Amino acid sequence: MFAVLKTGGKQYRVQSGDMLKVEKLAAAAGETVQFNDVLMVGSTVGTPLVEGAGVQAEVIDQIRGDKVIHFVRRRRKHSSKRTKGHRQSLTLLKVTTILEKGAEKSGVKAAIGAGSAPKTEAAPAKTAAPKKAAPKAEAAAKPEPKAEPKPAAKAEPTVAAAGDDLKQLSGVGPALEKKLHAAGVTTFAQIAAWTEADIAEFDEKLSFKGRIEREGWVEQAKTLAAEKE
Repeated sequence: MFAVLKTGGKQYRVQSGDMLKVEKLAAAAGETVQFNDVLMVGSTVGTPLVEGAGVQAEVIDQIRGDKVIHFVRRRRKHSSKRTKGHRQSLTLLKVTTILEKGAEKSGVKAAIGAGSAPKTEAAPAKTAAPKKAAPKAEAAAKPEPKAEPKPAAKAEPTVAAAGDDLKQLSGVGPALEKKLHAAGVTTFAQIAAWTEADIAEFDEKLSFKGRIEREGWVEQAKTLAAEKE
C-alpha cells in the first residue's frame, strides 16, 4: 500500500520501507515522527486530506543537500558579478508504517519543520513598583526673570558648499544628491570607502534599489577622488 504525504511544501509518494529526504524536521536521529497531512492512501483520495490517515517514519540522520551555485553578472559600464553557494538542510527518513485510520490516537510525535517549531512562551515581565512622587519644590519668593529672546541663528552654509559635486556620478541628479547630503555623504572619498555592508545600508535607507552597485558609484568615486588629488 502506498500513500501521498505533504511536508515542506512538497508532496511525496511513499511505501513502507522507503528512504526519503525531506525538508529539515525538528527531530533527532532515532526518533519516530508521524506525517498527518496525507493526501491519498491506496485508492482513497482526500478532500484535500484523508481523515484519520498518517505516515510514520524513523529519523535516520540530519544531512545537507548538494551545493547549489547562484551566479549573477550585470553587463553595464561598470560591470559586477557575484557568486553564492547554498546547501539545503534535509532530514533522512525511513518510512515504517502507513495508517489508513486512527493516526490521531497513535501517540507518535507529529513531524514539524525545523523553522516552524513551537517557541516556548517567555516569562511575563515583572511589573515595576510605582515610583513615589518627588516632593514639590517650594515656590521661590521672587518671580523668575523672563528670558530674553535669543537672536536668530545665522543660516549655516549648505553641506554641498563644502563637499564634492556628487552629480558627476552616473545616475545622480539633484534629487539623489539631496538624499546623499541629508545622509551625511558629501565627498567622493566617502563613497569610495564604502564596504558591501555600507552599500546595503544606503540601498535600504535611501530606497536606491541596487542603484549603487548597478551604476558602479564606488569605482567612479575612487577615480574622481584620485583626480582631485
